[in-house]
Amino acid sequence: MRYIGFMKNNIQPLKRLSLREEVYQTLKHNIVMLEFHPEQKLQDKELAEQFGVSRTPVREALKRLEDEGLVQTTPGSSTKVAPLNLEEAKQSFIVVAALHALAAKLACTSLQEKDMGELIKHNQSLEHAIKTRNVLKAIEADETFHSIFLKRANNIELERVVKQTSAKIQRLEIARFSSLASLASVDQHKEIINACGQKDAALTSQLVETNWLTLGEALTSEEESK
Repeated sequence: MRYIGFMKNNIQPLKRLSLREEVYQTLKHNIVMLEFHPEQKLQDKELAEQFGVSRTPVREALKRLEDEGLVQTTPGSSTKVAPLNLEEAKQSFIVVAALHALAAKLACTSLQEKDMGELIKHNQSLEHAIKTRNVLKAIEADETFHSIFLKRANNIELERVVKQTSAKIQRLEIARFSSLASLASVDQHKEIINACGQKDAALTSQLVETNWLTLGEALTSEEESK
């Protein structure tokens, strides 16, 4: 499988005080955007030189990324970007679908007219991005659509857990964008919007869960990996 990087490697010497967080966020960005390809080796010395920092914040960042499943480290061997594991992805989507379903259930009755307009707008952006095969815009539109429920759910812990799991899914979306060519998700979003308009929290939650599970099935299909 070939991987396409969508942005140039953006590692530069850092000037800000929060070196640890800057190093972490930059490395994570490059992994998710496939600038660092699956199974690519990551040398802490080389990365530290590129950032213009010591090895310590780089090693700490790599450890955090390992905990998130984006990096793999073998004792006595070099660190590498984690491969795209379809079986792990299937399991992740089950969890993510349940989390977003909970967010939708909590948020449904709190949605305002402005929120409904935003849902419609972002779904239209998703439709346009899919038709024009703009992977980054499609992912952004879909993420923003669901973020409205997360925001209105008003649950910090729920937002935190969802954020931790989103990176692995975004990387898979970028790597396998051809699986997203269908407009099924756009149609499902319209059903979600209608359910929200009726203030039907149970139905909204069910539809959101189905939406994420459908996406997961498309992205983890064995046919796509051949």
